Amino acid sequence: MTVPLARRAHHEDLPRVAELAAEHAAYEKAAPPPADLAARLHRLLFGTEAPRLRCLVAELADGTVAGYATCAPELSTWDAAEYLHMDCLYLTEAARGHGLGALLMAAVRAEARALGLRQIQWQTPTWNDGAIRFYDRLGATSREKRRYSLPAE
Repeated sequence: MTVPLARRAHHEDLPRVAELAAEHAAYEKAAPPPADLAARLHRLLFGTEAPRLRCLVAELADGTVAGYATCAPELSTWDAAEYLHMDCLYLTEAARGHGLGALLMAAVRAEARALGLRQIQWQTPTWNDGAIRFYDRLGATSREKRRYSLPAE
């Protein structure tokens, strides 16, 4: 009997991850990702010896990829240390509430440990009550901040 699992994304998962990223962007009321997202992700995940990005997927017992988490090492000036920044964690609506989020978070934590990093940081929209409850149940702590972005040009 096959059970759901969290694993590293493979090359062939990237079209599905791109679909999920588009769903995720729509869910968060953000602009859609670029049309060539799968190719861009391929370069970040598989294009070098030391990938800049890590992608983990939640796979259902039937082999369907129902969610993903992406993360990358970042630096904290205040701690003068690296941490693992989880950029995205998303599950399809049908996949929520079945333990897949916990599987993805466990995989992200394992990734942090494998990289020798002691902390994981991420953010979620203040209106995303389901995610906030999930992260609180994990024992995560939060700090109120606003996220800004500014074009470089």
